[in-house]
Amino acid sequence: MSEHAPHAAFLEAVYLAFEAVWSHKLRSVLTVLGNIVAVTAIIAVVALVQGMNQSVTTAIVSEAGAGAFQIRRVGIVTDEDEAERARRLNPRVTLEDAAAIRELADTVQAVMAQAESRGRVVYRDKELERARIEGVSEDFLSFSSYDVERGRLPTRAEVRRKRPVAVVGWGVADRLFGDADPLDKTVKIEGVHFRVIGVSEKKGAVFGQSQDEYAVVPLGAFQKMFGSRRSLALIVKPHEPELMEQAMDDAAVALRIRRQLKPSTENNFGMFTSGTILAIWSAATSGIFAVLIGVVALSLVVGGIVIMNIMMMVVTERTREIGLRKALGARRRDIIWQILAESVTLSTVGGLVGSAFGFAVATAIERSTPVPATVEPWSVALGVGMTAVVGLFFGLYPASRAASLSPIEALRSE
Repeated sequence: MSEHAPHAAFLEAVYLAFEAVWSHKLRSVLTVLGNIVAVTAIIAVVALVQGMNQSVTTAIVSEAGAGAFQIRRVGIVTDEDEAERARRLNPRVTLEDAAAIRELADTVQAVMAQAESRGRVVYRDKELERARIEGVSEDFLSFSSYDVERGRLPTRAEVRRKRPVAVVGWGVADRLFGDADPLDKTVKIEGVHFRVIGVSEKKGAVFGQSQDEYAVVPLGAFQKMFGSRRSLALIVKPHEPELMEQAMDDAAVALRIRRQLKPSTENNFGMFTSGTILAIWSAATSGIFAVLIGVVALSLVVGGIVIMNIMMMVVTERTREIGLRKALGARRRDIIWQILAESVTLSTVGGLVGSAFGFAVATAIERSTPVPATVEPWSVALGVGMTAVVGLFFGLYPASRAASLSPIEALRSE
């Protein structure tokens, strides 16, 4: 019997706590309002940050390429002045640079030259004003980021001979052709006719910007439309992912040799991986996340103080009840259990309500705005757990105060 006594006492305390909360509904709601707001903010903020992280990660990996690195005229810069200085001092990246890397870097498997611009795509009476036009060299077939849902990719011979063929994004096919089959249809890109030979899989949107409104054409055909003097981007793939760092070093050495840079001269090109961009994004969002969580934690502390004040009032209201229980043999532990159980129950109920509100807010934002949201189970557990800890911590003083009451003095109180 004694083994089950603590368990029974705990269940009784929880039952009494729920009874007390239910009998004072308005006061209970006002008491935990701070916790509700705080947990709502936790769930919503985490959902938005996680949703943005997943969306941006997918977009960056798709753009920069998984298991590959990029070489550009300008690397990752922190301000416009730095970018302008790099554009002024760094020479354009050319096909000759790509050839040098292929020849001198033994750890490199493929080097794709790439160029991008915005252009108009027209089919009969329908058109897209600012679709992304991408020109690629023949090594693009070595990169998994290029695929098709229907049709096929250009062959190496078609790319090498600058054939007017194009793979269009899902969004271009949908807006220009609707339900009709776009394969073997002729579209005009910046006034030049191209035959559609493939349609890529749907990628979706990032912050409301479609990732499917593009056309991929041979680099030579791209340069005929937009000029050959623009700087290229080189996407470099090592033989094995484990050779990434060595391949980056080999590619850098190859470019320095081709550009005849002295040992004391800095690189006049930018080199980075998708991981580099993701690290910058993560650092930016981590700072925002930390500030928001700090504000939420302050809200929880304020909510905890409100709970402590209310529990002090509860102890005062129940002075005679507590005195009577102690006179009938209730121990100090029993009184502490009773007050703590009510404090933790109040706070946890606020956490549960806040979790529901947070989920609703995140869902509403995702459906009504371009911002993605992903509710993580651990954020719900974190929110509810934090409110339980707040209830426990701020309920300790009222519980100790109640347990220290003298039975005689408590029974005398009015």
